[in-house]
Amino acid sequence: MSLSAEEYREHLASTAVRAGFDFAGVVLPESDEVHVGRMRLHYLDWGNKHLPPMVFLHGGALTAHTWDLCCLALRDEYHCIALDQRGHGDSDWAHDADYSIGAQLQDTKGFVDKLGLDSFILVGMSLGAINSLAFATAHPERLSALVIIDAGPEVRRPGSSRIRDFVNAVQETVTVEAIIEKALQFNPRRDPVILRRSLMHNLRQQPDGTWRWKYDTRRFQSMGQEAHRAARAALAEGLGRITCPTLVVRGGESDVFHEEDGIRLATRLPDGRFVTVPRAGHTVQGDNPKDLVAELRRFLKKDN
Repeated sequence: MSLSAEEYREHLASTAVRAGFDFAGVVLPESDEVHVGRMRLHYLDWGNKHLPPMVFLHGGALTAHTWDLCCLALRDEYHCIALDQRGHGDSDWAHDADYSIGAQLQDTKGFVDKLGLDSFILVGMSLGAINSLAFATAHPERLSALVIIDAGPEVRRPGSSRIRDFVNAVQETVTVEAIIEKALQFNPRRDPVILRRSLMHNLRQQPDGTWRWKYDTRRFQSMGQEAHRAARAALAEGLGRITCPTLVVRGGESDVFHEEDGIRLATRLPDGRFVTVPRAGHTVQGDNPKDLVAELRRFLKKDN
């Protein structure tokens, strides 16, 4: 983590206020790791292990910290665990550049096995949503509930291409100021001051003083677009095996996941529901975490 504990605490407090939360205090997560095969996977554990477990999978080029406010808001009700997926954050990069859905499915299974989790809630956004669907179709008996945020088996090329272009544009950027400028162009909803501190979780300073992203940009190069689309489309064939209650969430201003995509996905699930979170683009948990948390609570309490 590039922020000190005090800086991290101050960052969470300020972002919480801006997002509309009113926390009595700010608790920091424990940073830990497990080994799954040759892969070292880092994760954040928000405590209260006696509560029902909830596992969070982030989107592409993000980290476990994207869930910080959601986990802080929910930690008194659930045992929140946010994973840095392979090639992201403080987890290992794949030695063979394998970022296929199958490889990441094995990571997810190995991770929850190492933590001894069963009957848990799985929440995934974008890349994490696809990996959550893959896990849910392969191991439906392990889940008590599933939340899919702003992604599904189908790919919307304009929106997904915009993300790919952003990643390609920033991978050679070496100053924090230039990275912030590009990030704000990509998502103007963000506050520049808060964004600077958020980015510290996803940047690593080099010996020469420049900065590099923590995520492995080979992920975008190693996945052939046609093969990746085919693998995602294949997930649709297993939707009928997902028997747990499932919430499909769309950011109201998303150009990656359209309303008809969300409705279609929810109706194809045995126990699916669909909601839209307003004032949010693709990164719903970053743009409007308060309303996302409200939808999660509403959904999960219906099934308790």
